[in-house]
Amino acid sequence: MRRLFFKLRARWLWVIGHVLAVIAVILIVLGCIVFPMPGKSFRGPLPALTADQQALSGALERHVRVLAEEIGERSMDRFDRLELAADYVSAQFAATGIQPKSLSYNLEGHQPRNIELEFPGGANAGEIIVVGAHYDSELGTPGANDNASGVAATIELARILKDKPRDRTIRLVAFVNEEPPWFQTDVMGSMVYAKECRKNGDRIVGMLSLETIGYYSDAEGSQNYPLPALGKIYPSRGNFIGFVGNIGSRELVRNCVGAFRANAQFPCEGIAAPEALDIGLSDHWSFWQAGYQALMITDTAPYRYPHYHSAQDTPDKIDYDRMARVVAGVASVVEDLSKAKRTGTGE
Repeated sequence: MRRLFFKLRARWLWVIGHVLAVIAVILIVLGCIVFPMPGKSFRGPLPALTADQQALSGALERHVRVLAEEIGERSMDRFDRLELAADYVSAQFAATGIQPKSLSYNLEGHQPRNIELEFPGGANAGEIIVVGAHYDSELGTPGANDNASGVAATIELARILKDKPRDRTIRLVAFVNEEPPWFQTDVMGSMVYAKECRKNGDRIVGMLSLETIGYYSDAEGSQNYPLPALGKIYPSRGNFIGFVGNIGSRELVRNCVGAFRANAQFPCEGIAAPEALDIGLSDHWSFWQAGYQALMITDTAPYRYPHYHSAQDTPDKIDYDRMARVVAGVASVVEDLSKAKRTGTGE
């Protein structure tokens, strides 16, 4: 009798699990219908790189190689290297002519720090767009794609955006301690930062997290998803950049996808989905906890990148030319968001 009870319980748990999975898929499909993305994703052969994009590709590779090769693993276990990475980002930010801030906090007898560079806005300077990436790496890994790629992009966005006219304030932030064991804890660097922003009453109207953006493949079946059913909606080739947000950030996702598709000749997909779909795997999650709209820009990391969180996550795995196209497109997105005419990015 007892054995029968356990069999029946296991069977019911299996049924319940599958029902919940079906419900999740239905919610996602409905979300894609209710929150369709504007414009159409680019299709066909990519055009030749412009001269600016060629220069950008070279600069991105230099930053990634410094962080992942010259410095290597960047973690609290290698705090000296974590500090070298923070110093490197600070120096690159300072090259814009504006001195960045080092925002440190106490953790295990050390002072890890977020690095913030702010470009003041004009008519709507009290409204803030945050763009950021974490500069630490998983223990035992050089972290070239995860996430030296995002940091390199943030550095180059500072160079591109510094002289652009803007109504809203733009903040570029390099976050510390995104990786385990700090991930989604109160001492995760972006959580410390987001909570302080909320405490100070900062009006962040949109946050963009650059997370693992350097790997692309045209091979059929190279793209996977947390739920196989999503493969019926989204591409099976991992040659696109994704904009990923929760339901509460759906207008921010739509605005970003629309701006990217209008300005970049590169495939782009977007989704605003329930958080249960495992879409909070980066620093944007911290801003959701603080009540801000936020999204992740990503090559989808473990759902595409075979070297995710491994010692093989090295600079030679990154497609710098495609990454340059993405970064140039993201610069257009941030420039668009910084204009006060853009609506739908409020808290």
